[in-house]
Amino acid sequence: MGSSPYAEYADSMPTPSTPAGREGLAALLDRPDRAVIALDFDGTLAEIVADPEQARAHERAVPALAALAPHVASVAVVTGRPAGVAVRYGGFAGVDGLDRLVVLGHYGAERWDAVSGTVRAPAPHPGVATARSELPGFLDGIGAWQGTWIEEKGRSVAVHTRRAEDPQAAFDALREPLAALASRHGLILEPGRMVLELRPPGMDKGVALSEYVREAGAEAVLYAGDDLGDLPAYGAVDKLRSDGVPGLLLCSGGAEVPELAERADLLLPGPAEVVDYLAALAGRLHERP
Repeated sequence: MGSSPYAEYADSMPTPSTPAGREGLAALLDRPDRAVIALDFDGTLAEIVADPEQARAHERAVPALAALAPHVASVAVVTGRPAGVAVRYGGFAGVDGLDRLVVLGHYGAERWDAVSGTVRAPAPHPGVATARSELPGFLDGIGAWQGTWIEEKGRSVAVHTRRAEDPQAAFDALREPLAALASRHGLILEPGRMVLELRPPGMDKGVALSEYVREAGAEAVLYAGDDLGDLPAYGAVDKLRSDGVPGLLLCSGGAEVPELAERADLLLPGPAEVVDYLAALAGRLHERP
């Protein structure tokens, strides 16, 4: 077997800080053909930016994933974005090596796969359209319009506070009123990094990940995320561990989101380092006899 372009990454691959994480990594390296690699998009494969429409996968993400994917059972991107948007912003379509890639969008409500190149999804929840139509007047009425803005996400709608004079204060002030608005329309509120998303209940990244791992028949799983919306996926990996499926939890962004960082097996500063870790895995697996 020829040398891997990622061999240099493998030599400096960081070690998980927890016994469960080290067990998860060992299982992944021992039986990669039975392992699922699952990754959030924004903040994990792509940098967080002021305008979400400008987010793109890190320049090394696709090459690293394409090098890693042939060695494992499956690579899945699990995101709150619409699946088609994540595919477009990630540059995932038509890539050699990513022919079995799956994107679980809208927290698993949508699914795109590289084999068919199409998105499958149920009918949208009617409460999303109603809440969306109310949001401009709602924000204006509570004096929160200045510096906030609304992102249309198809099957959900989000309010961003990153551009506000005090983003955290705006986020905190909006959280309870938006939760009440969501509830009135049969929706739930999903908080993130300076964003509050109103979306349908019944599906989250934990449900999506659990179902996908079960479908894949995985015997090891790696999940990488960066935000509060990734906590259900962390919970799913914890449950899989208790059921005998080793798992490794990566946190992108270091300690920026303490709720996630304190449960992670390995803290990585951001998407560049996540991509380096994926490249290192590719290098290690390429070297296996």
